[in-house]
Amino acid sequence: MQRLWLIFAQTVTVAVAILFVVTTLKPEWLPHRGGVVALQEAPAIAGEEARTPGSYRDAARSALPSVVHIYTTQEIKAQRHPLFDDPIFRHFFGDRPEGQPQRNSGLGSGVIVSANGYVLTNYHVIEAADDIQVSLNDGRTLKAKVIGSDPESDLAILQIKADKLPAISFGQMDNLRVGDVVLAIGNPFGVGQTVTMGIVSALGRSHLGINTFENFIQTDAAINPGNSGGALVDIYGNLVGINTAIYSRTGGSLGIGFAIPVSSIKSIMEQIIQNGAVTRGWIGVEAQEITAELAESFGLPDTEGALIAGVVRSSPADSAGIRPGDVLLAVAGKPVKDPQVMLDLIAALKPDERTPFRLRRDKNILEVQVKIGKRPALRAPQE
Repeated sequence: MQRLWLIFAQTVTVAVAILFVVTTLKPEWLPHRGGVVALQEAPAIAGEEARTPGSYRDAARSALPSVVHIYTTQEIKAQRHPLFDDPIFRHFFGDRPEGQPQRNSGLGSGVIVSANGYVLTNYHVIEAADDIQVSLNDGRTLKAKVIGSDPESDLAILQIKADKLPAISFGQMDNLRVGDVVLAIGNPFGVGQTVTMGIVSALGRSHLGINTFENFIQTDAAINPGNSGGALVDIYGNLVGINTAIYSRTGGSLGIGFAIPVSSIKSIMEQIIQNGAVTRGWIGVEAQEITAELAESFGLPDTEGALIAGVVRSSPADSAGIRPGDVLLAVAGKPVKDPQVMLDLIAALKPDERTPFRLRRDKNILEVQVKIGKRPALRAPQE
């Protein structure tokens, strides 16, 4: 019996050794063993049937070719130390050559808005740039020139010369609602073209202190440095806004981004292309918000309107008899809720036209006609 066990043990040992050698050196000699779980793969589907429910690939495919990368360069002249102009210093140390100018580079995004090469972007992307290069989705890089800009809305128009440029389609702001899905397309941190998704978190955001004229779309689609000037599109790939700013304590996206809506973009863009600048109405007043304390102090019935805090001498408002302490209630029949609304209403008026203004002075309601002036091109604290 002991002999049989010895033979059995030797046989098993030899068999295991052979199996180990074959498995290690010649695994293909062994029969193939399938996985533990049999997986069934879906058949490949082509054409229209390949659309995936919940996917926004069609919107991205439509908008991506129209979004460009913008690279800017600014020359910074090296400062000459005052000692180099001192005769005694130069006597001992000799003349020093002028420092070589340094170059500061920046990046952002833009959107092709017409087939003849107009590119829409943010003013702060190209501000003070000496050289602007636009990189297209197809790999071409072209030099761009500035057609015009509007610092107060933070928009600028560039132009590039190329054939077969894919212009984006403009969406309708009337159809945009809070909760709608939107895609943000741009070049964040210079990593390359990127698409992020979110929803419209709010509409008509203002009083943020970002621009003079504010009417932002708020979105939680990730917007990061480098996205500025890029496209915010709807689920059909239509442009609904230009990504402009983020709220952040770290410099990265925290889910609160702001875009300039197409409703504001269209008129500004047309004026820049036609005239190189934007013309806005101006009357020459400084206004402040009416708080509950101010309303009580002035004996006002409510906090509606804009309190006139100052009037520029010889301005249209001064000529019309508007005084500090008046409360502006309406412009051309449209109610004024606060100074920001007042600013927007006056800016929309055409210079040289006469417009009715409704005021409250003490306990009386007055109607005055104001001949609208032209808003100065530079930023100014007065309206």
